[in-house]
Amino acid sequence: MKNFTQTLCLFLLIVCGSYAQQEKGITGKDNWLNNWTEFRPNHIDTGEPTQILSGNITQDTKLTKRDTYLLLGSVFVTDSATLTIEPGTVIIGDFKTVGSLIISKGAKIIAEGTETDPIVFTSNRSVKKEGDWGGVFILGDAPINKYGNSSSVNYGLKPSSFESISYGGSNVNSDSGIFKYVRIEFAGRRTRDYGYFNALTLAGVGINTIVENVMVSYSDGNSFNILGGELSLEKLVSFRSKSNDYEFNYGTQCHISNSLAIRSPYVSGSNGSRSMFIASYERKDEVDFSKKTTFVNAENMTLINVSDNLASDIKVGLVKEAIYIADNAKIDISKSVISGYNPAVIIDNNVKINAQNLENIKFTDMYFNNCKGNIFTEHNSNNADLENWYGNSLFFNVYSKGDDAETFIDVKNARRPDFRLRINKIIASNVVDIED
Repeated sequence: MKNFTQTLCLFLLIVCGSYAQQEKGITGKDNWLNNWTEFRPNHIDTGEPTQILSGNITQDTKLTKRDTYLLLGSVFVTDSATLTIEPGTVIIGDFKTVGSLIISKGAKIIAEGTETDPIVFTSNRSVKKEGDWGGVFILGDAPINKYGNSSSVNYGLKPSSFESISYGGSNVNSDSGIFKYVRIEFAGRRTRDYGYFNALTLAGVGINTIVENVMVSYSDGNSFNILGGELSLEKLVSFRSKSNDYEFNYGTQCHISNSLAIRSPYVSGSNGSRSMFIASYERKDEVDFSKKTTFVNAENMTLINVSDNLASDIKVGLVKEAIYIADNAKIDISKSVISGYNPAVIIDNNVKINAQNLENIKFTDMYFNNCKGNIFTEHNSNNADLENWYGNSLFFNVYSKGDDAETFIDVKNARRPDFRLRINKIIASNVVDIED
């Protein structure tokens, strides 16, 4: 009986330890990054294009794996057409004409790659770098919080009609198609008059649109730019973006889960980009405050800043916060890991720290690791009240100070890294900062 009890205890210890590894950060019995992701895209030869895409696609069209396609300038899918892309297809954005793909409101994209045969959007330059081409836009008719419930994307795109770049409406269930097992590389071109393109823009996208297993690498603009809409996102990866990894604005209602942002202090833009930027507007005068403000419900996120010398990089100003929460925006984030930032979170200084606002900014069951400070208000180094609030045992937040090799399974593997937490790494400790 004693041996049985000991065996049972050992079994429960192993099971609980395994479960703890899955509890916070990206989760999965196996490393779901395997097979379809690519962390060295500059080493891949995509070959020369065999087909050119340009102008408007006004009828149902299918792109096949046997061809390689060049996006020449702004390519619009319009008139309720559906663009279907076979698994394994390669689409190349033209550098000179800022190649971009725009799925206009009412049209659809069915880009459903597979784990072993993903769809790839990339650059046509021999030496690829951030901002080589424009990006991908998916526009729907789900609600946004601007007056008139509509807006448009511009960036110098050249549509045949304004409708081709407009988004927003009243259809929460809007269906813009499927975007799954897709990689977008070297996008985010900078324009003189309109700023940066973003690798993937989801504007007014509705809940029936499927966006899963999408990797954005080396974007000069935001990796994922979500403007309004109501949508669910899963298993997204942002790798070495110069701008924000995930930006939410204009009344977005979004559930994002099991997703990853890998930042490097050596490629971030001069404005100090973040892993998550959450706002409800850029200009107050264009927003209808009777409508929903931006709300992001996030769980099992891993936001990691990979540095050769984190303390030194923080000292010289190369590392910023992981999450920035602007005025009038809401977030509920849980079971997530924030590692290697300065600090973990900043709340806009226009947000009054009171019970009502703290109810709209929730951090529960979190794992804060190796951050120089955890949750601050902007321009205010006295964060004792916030640390006491979120450090309350009722929130189940954990604070640690471990290097990447100890904290994650295998972040140094250049080809097949594994950013899941190591088993039994979730150990409660006091709030700690990186030493100066």
